[in-house]
Amino acid sequence: MNTPALVSILRQGHYLIASIHTALDDSQMIRFQQDLIEQIGHHRSRGVIIDVAALDVLDSFGSLSLRNIAEMARLRGALTVIVGVQPDVAFAMVELGMGTGSVHTALDLEEGLVYLESRVANAVTDMTLGISG
Repeated sequence: MNTPALVSILRQGHYLIASIHTALDDSQMIRFQQDLIEQIGHHRSRGVIIDVAALDVLDSFGSLSLRNIAEMARLRGALTVIVGVQPDVAFAMVELGMGTGSVHTALDLEEGLVYLESRVANAVTDMTLGISG
């Protein structure tokens, strides 16, 4: 019997797009984190979009895991954008003090791609010109 994937990670040029299709338990979230960070290195990705539109709840461990993924990705040379945060999830996260911290968010995949394009282009220009951040 085939079980549907809980998360899909697709390559789009220099970016990875990870879609979380259902709520993940702690061990599944850790596995997703490991898989995504491994793929960043394998594909030499410059950016990661994590789509959480299918989630109607995000607990404190999930929120912390997303922040950790963004930090690990940054250390591997990739920017991270979280897209698709549902209104009820955003409300609950703020009420519980579980914001995404310094992780950039965007309304949807399209806005996430626009953000990455602008940031990666600026980073490449800065490196070419020898400007440090």
